[in-house]
Amino acid sequence: VQLQASGGGSVQAGGSLRLSCAASGRTSRAYVKGWFRQVPGKEREFVAAISVSSQNIEYSNGVKGRFAISRDNVKNTVDLQMNSLKPDDTAVYYCAAVPPPHSGSLTQTGTWTFWGQGTQVTVSS
Repeated sequence: VQLQASGGGSVQAGGSLRLSCAASGRTSRAYVKGWFRQVPGKEREFVAAISVSSQNIEYSNGVKGRFAISRDNVKNTVDLQMNSLKPDDTAVYYCAAVPPPHSGSLTQTGTWTFWGQGTQVTVSS
């Protein structure tokens, strides 16, 4: 499975960006999908995850109420709508996928099997 993230860029604080991640392979339509982010010198941190049916969604406390994850199983994509962006949201954002049933918490990087290449998001004050 290959994941290709896009949509990153530079925006001022308070602005919005939408990230998209396209997955290859028919089987990946049935995978749990999510987003992580990483800044230099720090560990990759969980942002959001969405189940295959979109009925179960999880966000980190830092983005809850500002970010929204969604997926399209026909197009095999997962998006992250980011609103009210803050300078602390600056990071490389990675999409990830794991076939169910997964073992472990979705907030942990070790739970995920496939990773995209990352897309830079820069928020200026």
